[in-house]
Amino acid sequence: MSIKHAPRNVALLNAAVITLTFLSIYGVMVLTGMQLNAGFLFLTAVILFTAAYISVYYSLNRFIYNRLKVIYKTIGKWHGTQRRQQTDNNQDDILGMVNQVVLEWHDEQQQKIDELQKMEAYRREFLGNVSHELKTPIFNIQGYILSLLDGGLKDEKINKKFLKKTAKSVDRMIAIVQDLEEISKFESGVLNLNESVFDINELTREVAEFLEVKAEKNNTEIVIKEPENRKLKVMADKVRIRQVLVNLVDNAINYGKPENGRIVISFYDFHDNILVEVSDNGIGIPEVFLPRIFERFFRVDKSRSREKGGTGLGLAIVKHIIEAHRQSITVRSKPGKGTTFSFTLKKA
Repeated sequence: MSIKHAPRNVALLNAAVITLTFLSIYGVMVLTGMQLNAGFLFLTAVILFTAAYISVYYSLNRFIYNRLKVIYKTIGKWHGTQRRQQTDNNQDDILGMVNQVVLEWHDEQQQKIDELQKMEAYRREFLGNVSHELKTPIFNIQGYILSLLDGGLKDEKINKKFLKKTAKSVDRMIAIVQDLEEISKFESGVLNLNESVFDINELTREVAEFLEVKAEKNNTEIVIKEPENRKLKVMADKVRIRQVLVNLVDNAINYGKPENGRIVISFYDFHDNILVEVSDNGIGIPEVFLPRIFERFFRVDKSRSREKGGTGLGLAIVKHIIEAHRQSITVRSKPGKGTTFSFTLKKA
């Protein structure tokens, strides 16, 4: 029986059963000459009630309940074994349960649609950012090469200069591609951590010495607040954590005060973790931008960021590294007062 005609057929079936039952009782009464009395009326009522109950029950079970059960199990299978057991144990409330699972299914599908829309918007923005970041060095390289081909190659005053600028633009493109590849590895879980026990305080001093020359050129002082216990042993990937510290300190140098800049690196010993903070007294970040600071290619001051030569991926890589260690990183900042990045590491 088709679903399209099911309501009409159910009504016809029940009407036919009740009518035939009544006619059968009436026929028996006529043939036997039975007179109407209270007993006969009671027996007739019982027979009609029983026939109507069986007919309606069969109709609902055959044409409605079984189909609703299939819909319920099809949509509700993602609820797992507990939901299926609930269905088997509570057969009488199938309509209520179908209603509930359909509403839950609708909410989940709507959530997926919202997430897909957000991802699509993010994808469009990401592709736009990638093309914009690569466009500048590509156009620069094209301009330098065309100038050299137009006669600049024979001019000793500009040939080496343009070749060096070309090489610098190529290095920038390579850095962008390498950073993107690294982020992709973290997100896909391909990149494994090589965790070991090391002294985070000692590693921080190495990073400060590595960036000391750049800090001096930018009139910035790097200060390490030595903890009470000078040796702070952590369990982490030393190479990756060095990358985190270099990114954060280098970022603080780039956006610190042009005069009398100061970067302070502090350590806090908690029960299970070591908290590391990198603070500067630079230009700070407006509060509205803080939620996006770890996004790929996001820049508060785009023109100044590119002048500093960054790829715009440093903080995104930092976040991926810390989260790969199952730890967290946060940022707080006030415009004109400075910025502080804080992250935790597991204590050894």
